[in-house]
Amino acid sequence: MMQGMETGVSYAKLDPDSDERFLSLRRALGVTTFGVNQIILRPGQRGRIHKHLHQEEVYLVLAGTLTLGVEGEERELTQGEIVRVAPEVRRQLVNASQEDCLLLALGGAIEHVGRDGEAYESWDAEAGAPPQQVPLPGDL
Repeated sequence: MMQGMETGVSYAKLDPDSDERFLSLRRALGVTTFGVNQIILRPGQRGRIHKHLHQEEVYLVLAGTLTLGVEGEERELTQGEIVRVAPEVRRQLVNASQEDCLLLALGGAIEHVGRDGEAYESWDAEAGAPPQQVPLPGDL
């Protein structure tokens, strides 16, 4: 386990009725290796034009329509659409619609550690193996 990483399991819930535009799910969950935030933009609301020095961000639209400005060019994203924005790219989140826009913003700046999973054939199994070597369990 990485130094400083929380142990165990933690839970949080999205709150689309929150009065807060920005909810840090990272803090609520104790996540230490990337950012995860709920953002609600009410009709007509806009975020700041911003960029990051090191952090790339991913935005996942959960409800409504997000107008994403990237270096002054706008594109609409609807429910289920996801976008990645590199650190040095200026962006702005806008809700130009008449409905609330709910999204998750994920951000990180540390090199991703891939393929470090270990899978088990049952809860009783004590030895794990790389996931691609363990067959999927049968459906219920």
